[in-house]
Amino acid sequence: MEASTPTPQQIAEFLGERVIRQREAVTELSVALAKKLAMLPVGNVLMIGGSGTGKTTLMHAVEGYLEANCTELLRPIVVRIHANVLGEEAQKGRPGETLLVRLLERAREVLGGMKPVEELLEHARRGIVFVDEIDKIRTHVGETTNTSGIRAQEALLTVMENEAVSFTLPGWAGGEVRNVDVSGLLFICAGAFEGLYDAVLERITVGKDQGSLKSVTVVEDGEFTQRMEFWLRDWLRQEDIFDYGIGPQFLARFDAMVLLDDLDADALAKIFTFAPDSGYRKAQAYFESRKTRLTLTEGAVTSIAREASKSPRLGARALGEVFRRVIRNYEFEPERFANENREIIIDTPDVEEGLRRAYSGGYR
Repeated sequence: MEASTPTPQQIAEFLGERVIRQREAVTELSVALAKKLAMLPVGNVLMIGGSGTGKTTLMHAVEGYLEANCTELLRPIVVRIHANVLGEEAQKGRPGETLLVRLLERAREVLGGMKPVEELLEHARRGIVFVDEIDKIRTHVGETTNTSGIRAQEALLTVMENEAVSFTLPGWAGGEVRNVDVSGLLFICAGAFEGLYDAVLERITVGKDQGSLKSVTVVEDGEFTQRMEFWLRDWLRQEDIFDYGIGPQFLARFDAMVLLDDLDADALAKIFTFAPDSGYRKAQAYFESRKTRLTLTEGAVTSIAREASKSPRLGARALGEVFRRVIRNYEFEPERFANENREIIIDTPDVEEGLRRAYSGGYR
């Protein structure tokens, strides 16, 4: 390995500054990326996490790392594609073609249109493919067969199995049919897998593994109580993924399956305060454009995060909805709320009042 090859720790430090609370996912992606940049064999990664837990943020962080630390000639080509698109293309009888065309066009965009097609193909076949909402290509939904999902899994499996894939080059690249060795591609697939949590919990409480989950004794306010504590990562089996509708052959193409943690109020508060694209940062930029400074007290941030944590299925996305209810009046009339120093300070009572008015239907 060359001395200039980044270590997983170096990559993790970069990713960890942009992603809150997902240490396991950051570690897996950092190791995979370090191997990729060292031109070593690397296994595909499957991320499972509810909406708003940071799957897309992780993908953006990886792209940001590559752009900041790799020259264009050494940077792996990165494309993102929705799993449903693969299903639609598979139904047209073009498995994998859309994916390869996107990789080739992205290589042309990064390296320039004057590069020879062979050079573009070489970069494309060693790229990184982010597949969003991989759970949407289930083989079945309940008792109903999902033909599109079956075909999409088969199409993606064809590309992931390290086989030469045949596809037609775009017109600008000559339009001929080529066989391309795609063994160098790295796939990072992610999905919310809605319903998986409930399915596993049902299996161990009232299903075939009934009685497996035992109560634990905890101390609350000085009193001992019995509580059932269920964590998906402790009970998830490959069979649960199969039952969900992800085929065994398809799942076998992933070396790592990572479960993202749900975000509690503390994590949401950090995201709201520090994430570059948080609603708080965007609002501050808006008020700066109006020659006004926006400040939220620690109590206000905590109140917003706690309210957002009441919608665990939305994860960090709940922050935006809660904050919108609080901030919209201030954005509408900044001059009404700003002090003599052109500063707006929002405290806990202001958050509580804003939420009360929003829930009661009042706008002003």
